[in-house]
Amino acid sequence: MSTGDRLRVMQSFGAPRPTSNPYVHMLDAALTSEPGLEHLRFDRRTALFGRYDALHFHWPETLFGGATPLKRVIRRLFGTVLIARLRLTRVAIVRTLHNVELPDVDSRWERVLLRWVDRRADFHIRLNESTPVRAGVPSAVIPHGHYRDWFAAVEPVPAEPRTLGFVGLVRRYKGVESLIAAFRSTRLAEWTLRISGNPSTRELADEIRALADADERITADLRYLSEEDFARAVMSSMGIVLPYRFMHNSGTALAALSLGRPVLVPRNDVNTALADEVGPGWVSMFDGELSAADLQNFADAATSPPEAGPDLTDRGWSLVGIRHRDAYARAVRARRGGA
Repeated sequence: MSTGDRLRVMQSFGAPRPTSNPYVHMLDAALTSEPGLEHLRFDRRTALFGRYDALHFHWPETLFGGATPLKRVIRRLFGTVLIARLRLTRVAIVRTLHNVELPDVDSRWERVLLRWVDRRADFHIRLNESTPVRAGVPSAVIPHGHYRDWFAAVEPVPAEPRTLGFVGLVRRYKGVESLIAAFRSTRLAEWTLRISGNPSTRELADEIRALADADERITADLRYLSEEDFARAVMSSMGIVLPYRFMHNSGTALAALSLGRPVLVPRNDVNTALADEVGPGWVSMFDGELSAADLQNFADAATSPPEAGPDLTDRGWSLVGIRHRDAYARAVRARRGGA
């Protein structure tokens, strides 16, 4: 371990940019201020030649992919050299399992790099108890921190009466088409549904617009949302509906709860645990395909949310920083044989 038990840990992300995932911004700030930890943002020269105790991978595919063929080749060459360096040292590898499966990539070279990182991990950080544990790899559950501080500078706006919303990037697996179909089947004559977010393809955008235009109660704001616009879209709705076909970790659900809005999400182990954690009245769930009855029940619940806000005390970022520091120490001990 580093001198004076001060751990030097490099992240797989660099200095956060305005467009970076809020999770990266908030984790970066938490680790920067954590005592006993020297927080290193990713730098290729330091990664290859510098001294550090652990390398923490979040989304490793971002290191090995690129927007152009030349960038992809350069990054994969770098990844190959980095792995060679890691094979020859006692640097511990930590992986946060943001997703259950490895990303689906087209390049065989990139798949080899990702699988090596996956096999070589000394320690896993899981965001919830439902993420599978891998035999022989120690792990810790560190819940995703809340968004209350992140949105603190956004001026609150009141919820518009009888309004439900979907907010976030619009992807096929998120089931927005099913949400619109279910809402069109409701008897919520005085309610409105607002879809806010950027679709993944032009075809999907055209489909969402056509479905929304068929019902005057539905509006679609299909564009990239700034953080401020995202927060206002959430707060201006009485409740947020996330009809995902698959949901494991949802930053949008946590963001909505952080902004004081109840959510409707698919029933699974993760969301059941979230409902128990935050308290009654904040997380409603549906089974199977979202139905008109599910939306009508959620609308009734959203009309009178609990007076006390959702309990997010276990998701404070100071706790997140402490838990990461402890995880890094365990990973380094595992890599060095308990020394």
